[in-house]
Amino acid sequence: MTDQETVVSQEKFDEMVKELEELKTTRRTEIAKNLEYARSLGDLSENAEYQEARELQAATEERIRKLEELVKRAKIVSDGAKKGVVGFGSTVTISKEGSKDSHEYIIVGSEEADMRARKLSHVSPLGAALMNKKKGDVFTFETPGGKQTYTIQKVS
Repeated sequence: MTDQETVVSQEKFDEMVKELEELKTTRRTEIAKNLEYARSLGDLSENAEYQEARELQAATEERIRKLEELVKRAKIVSDGAKKGVVGFGSTVTISKEGSKDSHEYIIVGSEEADMRARKLSHVSPLGAALMNKKKGDVFTFETPGGKQTYTIQKVS
């Protein structure tokens, strides 16, 4: 991983710290017990339970390393720095040029992005294009299908 900051809300930071603590304590203990049991079954080279427990242990340790790095690099940003200007934590309603349909997104850090929940990363092409814009601004950004033009209907 790089030394780059990871922008997150306080809520996401707390969630990552809680998950990290859970993995380091409860989950590691459970995996150690599973490994011990699997070892007691005999020949490790043909022991599916042992292999599965080792794979789970490796995945858990990788997740712990990733979370430790994210927590270390986390920059906690409070919601709504400037009213009326798109920024981290803003809720933005936009409409595509030539369409009456509108779409609402919340601008979040890349670790929180979830398109199903309408949470858009501030570093995604659309998120980056929205940053620092105001209601009524028209903006264009590049997509795989070509340039798209949108108008900002609302910022809160």
